[in-house]
Amino acid sequence: MNSADVIIIGAGIHGCSTALHLLKRGKTVLLIEKDTAGRRASGVNAGGVRRLGRALPEIPLSLASLELWYRIDSLVDGDCRFTPCGQVMIAENDEEMRQLEKRAELLKSLGYAHEEVIDQKELRRLVPGVSDHCIGALYCRRDGAAEPYPTVYAFFKKVKQLGAMVYENQPVIDLKRTRGVWEVYSDSASFEAPVVVNCAGAWAGKIAEKLGDTAPVMPRAPVLSVTARVPKFLGPVVVLTGRKLSFKQTQSGTVIIGGGHPGKLEFETETVVIDFEKLQTMAQIVQDIFPLMKDVPIVRFWPGIEGDLPDRMPVIGPSQNAPDVYHAFGFSGHGFQLGPIVGQIMAELIIDGRSSLPIDDFKIERFMQQ
Repeated sequence: MNSADVIIIGAGIHGCSTALHLLKRGKTVLLIEKDTAGRRASGVNAGGVRRLGRALPEIPLSLASLELWYRIDSLVDGDCRFTPCGQVMIAENDEEMRQLEKRAELLKSLGYAHEEVIDQKELRRLVPGVSDHCIGALYCRRDGAAEPYPTVYAFFKKVKQLGAMVYENQPVIDLKRTRGVWEVYSDSASFEAPVVVNCAGAWAGKIAEKLGDTAPVMPRAPVLSVTARVPKFLGPVVVLTGRKLSFKQTQSGTVIIGGGHPGKLEFETETVVIDFEKLQTMAQIVQDIFPLMKDVPIVRFWPGIEGDLPDRMPVIGPSQNAPDVYHAFGFSGHGFQLGPIVGQIMAELIIDGRSSLPIDDFKIERFMQQ
């Protein structure tokens, strides 16, 4: 049986980040992944590195994580292609603008200043191609974007260099605890450690159930699109207040489009069928916001599989029912930016017995008490 100080289930950005922070603090780690690292969510998302629009309990984590992003290449000794291009959330009408102004006032009252209201003139300076009906925005100047797969691969490569024992294509089928040690089984191998961390993404709810915990993870298949190359016209990442859209232009000139228009997922077989009606809706939104994109062809689609929770906030913290087990899952499509800090928090919980950041709102008990 393969053994270490900690077993981590899931080699996406949260699992790899947890492994990295534990290894840096002297722990031995077994990293087990049902597919290959970053295959289902972490490596195939839009790559947003944003504090913009976070739920209030997530803001302290997001602020701390951004500081890690600004030194991410040195943290992982690799190129994550992080660009601090800023992010804007656009208002298309007066009611949406009032929502954004109210949001900025609330954050200011809580001591936060990272989201600022900008008017139509400033919006058009930042985003010259935006439609005339867009009247303003919230702007996070230090936010940005990274390239997902190079980022996850950099984390993954670094943890292997630091000595993590890595096992890909090993879906976990069972866990049990004997004499203070957890035994974790795949269909072809077994592993043991005193501590287990559940970073299994869309499959994390099933792992939690095996431990006696309950979290209503809803698997979802987000679909991203990439266009043909066009001349550079956009700096910041663009999202909308009232409609679902994530929109950014890469250095090569292609445009990556996402934003909540999922494919049809058959979770048991892990099969995703592209829903072209939803993609037509997405394309129309793009044309509404950026008329210059009207005749630009989409050249490729790709889906991921991720896990949502009903309140759109993650589970971060210890298991309620299983000793020496910790959860980090349910990031609901916005966990990429939080990856670096979540790994740090997991290491703190395991080694120090506490987190340096507030995580009470992310307890798994919030679902088990309903």
